[in-house]
Amino acid sequence: MEYLPLIIQLITGAVGGNLAGSAMKNLSLGTMWNSVAGIVGGGIGGQVLGMLGMGAAAGAAGDGGMDVMGIVSSVLAGGIGGGAGLGVVGLIKNMMGGKAS
Repeated sequence: MEYLPLIIQLITGAVGGNLAGSAMKNLSLGTMWNSVAGIVGGGIGGQVLGMLGMGAAAGAAGDGGMDVMGIVSSVLAGGIGGGAGLGVVGLIKNMMGGKAS
């Protein structure tokens, strides 16, 4: 298993979670929890897209390295997954009556 795509997805997931939190103030959980939700969402999103053949697994070079498309797909999958992860967690928190920070 290659760890570079996963690391990229987790980092961009944290960034995506914070960007989504700043764009959707009613779902924001604060910087730390936006990052945590983004990291989880980025990891899950990247793995799901990889299983579907659209993520870093499809773009990884056969020699164990990554090409440009593999890196770009990891960044996109992590960022989108991170934003989606924050959205899901924020919605659940709001539905349970938790006050968004």
